Amino acid sequence: MSVKVPPFDDDVWELYDTNVDWSQAKNLAQENPGKLHELQRLWIIEATRYKVLPLDDRMTEKMNPDTAGRPALIKGNTQLLFSGMGRLLENCVLNLKNKSHSVTAEIVVPEKGAEGVIICQGANIGGWSLYAKGGKLKYCYNWGGFKHFFVEATGKLPAGEHQVRMEFAYAGGGLGKGGKVTLYTDGKKVGEGDIPATLAIVFSADDGLDVGEDSGAPVSPDYGSRDNGFNGTVKGALLSIAEGEGEHLVDPAQAIRVALARQ
Repeated sequence: MSVKVPPFDDDVWELYDTNVDWSQAKNLAQENPGKLHELQRLWIIEATRYKVLPLDDRMTEKMNPDTAGRPALIKGNTQLLFSGMGRLLENCVLNLKNKSHSVTAEIVVPEKGAEGVIICQGANIGGWSLYAKGGKLKYCYNWGGFKHFFVEATGKLPAGEHQVRMEFAYAGGGLGKGGKVTLYTDGKKVGEGDIPATLAIVFSADDGLDVGEDSGAPVSPDYGSRDNGFNGTVKGALLSIAEGEGEHLVDPAQAIRVALARQ
């Protein structure tokens, strides 16, 4: 339940003498209105000088650049990542929350079969992971550490070079809603499933995004915190927002050209 806070103009100012009342137990505002007015005026002058105004006491909205209305570090609707990139904090990664998006990766599967993390973001307290388990492509959405939602391919990934893709169709209707995940291999649908709810604001304070492994607290319970790296090769991964309907097989060369054009 949200608490309605009063407008700043209607809020109550307090006054304390910290020279004798370091615990701020006695409010002197009514006893000394002149000093209160003097400090209020000084505060307005300094707030104007250092561009503190206008004041904004929103909390959750300010954590999300989309609702806060502030610029984001990553511009555009795509971000190209390569093997070896890791521990990228959320402000360094394309914001996939509260919108339809896709994750596409070029991988090489060894003869013994695919196993391990292809790309992931977040931690055991929230995030998502695209990985291989028992030879099959699998996606896990970790909802705040409370629930794990899984989508798994119907068949195993064959050996060789392949393109794997996860498409998330966001349900809409506000923040933190669910959606539908569809998995593709080389442009062909191999699995689908529903994600009842998502995290609207943040995945983790310190665990970031990794390509080819999960270097922090594991997003999915399907693997541990060590030796979870993909046992083949992850040549690259593309994050995309709201591409819409169309071809599910991405041209890698075109993806690189688009990504470089946005730099």
